[in-house]
Amino acid sequence: MSFGVVEGGPGEEFVSAISGHPFGDVQFTGERFPLAQVRLLAPMLPSKVIAIGRNYAAHAREMGNEVPEEPLIFLKPSTSVIGHGEPIVYPTSLSDRVDFEGELAVVIGRLCREVPIERVRDVIFGYTCANDVTARDLQKKDVQFTRAKSFDTFCPLGPWIRTDLDASDLALTTTVNGEVRQSGRTSQLIHDIPALVAYVSAVMTLIPGDVILTGTPEGVGPIDVGDEVSVGIEGIGTLTNKVVARD
Repeated sequence: MSFGVVEGGPGEEFVSAISGHPFGDVQFTGERFPLAQVRLLAPMLPSKVIAIGRNYAAHAREMGNEVPEEPLIFLKPSTSVIGHGEPIVYPTSLSDRVDFEGELAVVIGRLCREVPIERVRDVIFGYTCANDVTARDLQKKDVQFTRAKSFDTFCPLGPWIRTDLDASDLALTTTVNGEVRQSGRTSQLIHDIPALVAYVSAVMTLIPGDVILTGTPEGVGPIDVGDEVSVGIEGIGTLTNKVVARD
């Protein structure tokens, strides 16, 4: 189990293994594996996942909420993180309504605090796809987000991190069993990526590998046991997970 760099053209991708972590100077080990033969784990296990609520105006409206004047932040635990292809476990004994929420995720690349907007680019390692899975009935019952957002497997990330990307205007699409449920663009974010990183880092120190989920477009809805949900983001790739019942 190690980090690696995905290289090669479409259909001919391979993974070049690196030693240690990917922050700083990358040291290749010389080992190379065809991507099709590699099991992709979550591209990062963050110390914390900071999520942003109601950051697309249409999504705020569909949930019957006002658009917040400032970013609405909440936390998801690191134990909720899974990778591409791993199952989302439906907590059938505790929830009757679990929703998908496709999102762009920002991965932090260096220790930072109180980052000015003009320097945000310097602290971002890259971007990946995310699914902010939510037990919607528990969110409504609790009137806050912690329990509904924190179940194990409720934060799929992947399939990898794209490091050389302008994420200001990317298409984001979520499908369930191949049917498009969400279609938006990151340019529709109410609070853009520099504003989010500056805001969050004014509250808490960010550590390399920490993840900020930037919010979800309209179209969120339920997933059930047996469903396959995919979050695709232009320039990054597609994150796919099946939903299974808790044993």
